[in-house]
Amino acid sequence: MILFYKFYGLGLLAAVLVKTAKADSMKTQKYAQDSSVIISRIMLPQDANSAGIVHGGVVMKEIDNAAGVTAVRHTRKICVTASIDRLDFYKPAFIGNLLTIKAGINYTGKTSMEIGARVETEDLLTGVKIHLASAYLTFVALGEDKKPVKVPPLKLVTEEEFRRNREALARKKLRLSEKQKESECRMDSSKC
Repeated sequence: MILFYKFYGLGLLAAVLVKTAKADSMKTQKYAQDSSVIISRIMLPQDANSAGIVHGGVVMKEIDNAAGVTAVRHTRKICVTASIDRLDFYKPAFIGNLLTIKAGINYTGKTSMEIGARVETEDLLTGVKIHLASAYLTFVALGEDKKPVKVPPLKLVTEEEFRRNREALARKKLRLSEKQKESECRMDSSKC
């Protein structure tokens, strides 16, 4: 009987430790560099229009994929795109270019995070690289019930990470202000 209690006691302790470890994993700060990704893909004829210029939607999909991987790596949860704040195209990409997306976390909130993405193209024959686009995306982490869950806080280390975080906070403030204005416009169109 004592053996049963000892075994039971260890089993109970193990269950408590596992539960505590899972809860702590969402409280533990994580470094931005640990979830950053670089994804590359060659642009093929099906990615472009008849002039050989890559469709913006193809680039958008690759940005969303890279940002999604970053979000999942940070949270180890299912993550979904909540919004794309900005997507600015600076140059076109062409068939045969190597499209490279660098994505990293700029800011974490309670259940959401902002991920920045930089897109470059490379002409593989000449080696010339061009900054094609930049984007800021907000992702939300989901639990098993598909409802938002807390995300681990971001541990900032470099001056670059602190700068990106400050800029992300400014974008969040602007986003919330715009949502408030949209809500007011729906309630009273004279305010628009």
